[in-house]
Amino acid sequence: MAVGTPVAGSAVNAANLITVFRITLVPLLVVILTDDSRGASLLAGLTFFVASVSDYLDGYLARRNSIGTDVGKFLDPLADKLLVVSALIMLSGMEDPRVPAWLVAAIVARELAVTALRTIALQQGIVLEADELGKYKTIFQMFALHGLLLHYPFAGVDFQAAGTCFLWVAVGLGFWSAIQYHLRVIRGVGAIAR
Repeated sequence: MAVGTPVAGSAVNAANLITVFRITLVPLLVVILTDDSRGASLLAGLTFFVASVSDYLDGYLARRNSIGTDVGKFLDPLADKLLVVSALIMLSGMEDPRVPAWLVAAIVARELAVTALRTIALQQGIVLEADELGKYKTIFQMFALHGLLLHYPFAGVDFQAAGTCFLWVAVGLGFWSAIQYHLRVIRGVGAIAR
């Protein structure tokens, strides 16, 4: 069998099924966010928490059981982007926006630019895996979205303020990592040209 030839059924495994489950949470989260009540905010936070745990779990299973697939490598980051972008768009579109629309546009632009850069790099034979800054960005972004989704004070914690602070850190790390990705591709293309 040639390298890269898919094996029938190989994409159907526990890790990929969990990733597909995470994608199915996106429309549920969008519907929940059409209501900005305290109860809906709690449900949105819970839904996002389940999605975040599933993100960890699918990666853990794929690595531990050596069941990573090309389908999984495609679906996992897609699921993450769908979840994050959908939540941010809904939060910016609320009657009392929880995130400024311009900031959502900047975050989405960064995600699209890095995705396009990864595609271009791959065409040049350069695999652009997530670096440490990108991973930190994701962690801060997840904390930010949990806070912004919960929004209301619970147990004496101002989740909106906390989420906003985490989001600003995530944005800074996100743009810093995007610059690092671009530099890695420029160096990689330069090395290939030599």
